Amino acid sequence: MGDVNFTFVTEFILLGLTDLAELKLFFFVLFLLIYAISLVGNLGMLFLIQMSPKLHTPMYHFLSCLSFVDACYSSVFAPKMLLNFFVKRETISFSACIVQYFLFVSLLTTEGFLLTTMAYDRYVAIVNTLLYTVVMTKIVCVLLVFGSCVGGLINSYTHKIGLVKLSFCGPNVISHFFCDLPPLLKLSCSDTSMNELLFLIFSGIIAVITFLRVMVSYVFIVAAILRIHSKAGRHKAFSTCASHLTAVTLFYDSISFSYIQPSSQYSLEQEKVVSVFYTLVIPMLNPLIYSLRNKEVKDAMKRVIDKKHFSC
Repeated sequence: MGDVNFTFVTEFILLGLTDLAELKLFFFVLFLLIYAISLVGNLGMLFLIQMSPKLHTPMYHFLSCLSFVDACYSSVFAPKMLLNFFVKRETISFSACIVQYFLFVSLLTTEGFLLTTMAYDRYVAIVNTLLYTVVMTKIVCVLLVFGSCVGGLINSYTHKIGLVKLSFCGPNVISHFFCDLPPLLKLSCSDTSMNELLFLIFSGIIAVITFLRVMVSYVFIVAAILRIHSKAGRHKAFSTCASHLTAVTLFYDSISFSYIQPSSQYSLEQEKVVSVFYTLVIPMLNPLIYSLRNKEVKDAMKRVIDKKHFSC
């Protein structure tokens, strides 16, 4: 080892989404619009829930937390991506790369846990309606959100510790628009088998547990709804779950399509497109899904707008 000179990497070069100059302006405008809608939608949802006493229920408490996570989540990627469209050399320091990946995994995992928590909330509300206020107390809601955040931090910290122990001797070109684990492991000159094992174990267990918990909750929910004799009652029960089920489907479909596929079918360009979807598009869609398909949210929005119009 003493006869070999190693140049340890202090920064990475991000190839981004495209190297075609004529497409960069188009992508900049597109993603700036997506990011702006995401911020306005999620922060607007937070404001709306805080301003509307009728939305001060466990369901909307979890939704406000989801909106906050989505606003932070899209902000991990969008500013750097937008800036890189106008620089000749898209670089990110080693420490910033690790921080970006840490925040990415933490917020992604927290969102998965929050969606599972929201499924449990709908299960209690529909299957055990009479016990809902007894089970979903304020302290229980706070503990569920706190547990979701802690779960995200633990999962992220585990991968972060594994990454900082690796050596990167060059090359330093990441064929992506952000610091994701697979391209980083390919660049390492250390043994990455432990990192791959930790990723498989932690991510696999979390994904299976949260997905099964959501599915089991909805099996009981659907069974309970089908026992409702009133057509209006069934429609109301289904409508309260439709938004959440849509958000869950988009979330798990994009994640599984990105990370769970045979290596023979793996495509880097395809991976970039899917990554854009779950890093930027889904945080934009979630507030739209919950506002457009939720009567209580639309009514609260009308009340807030009418109140502001009257005050003016």
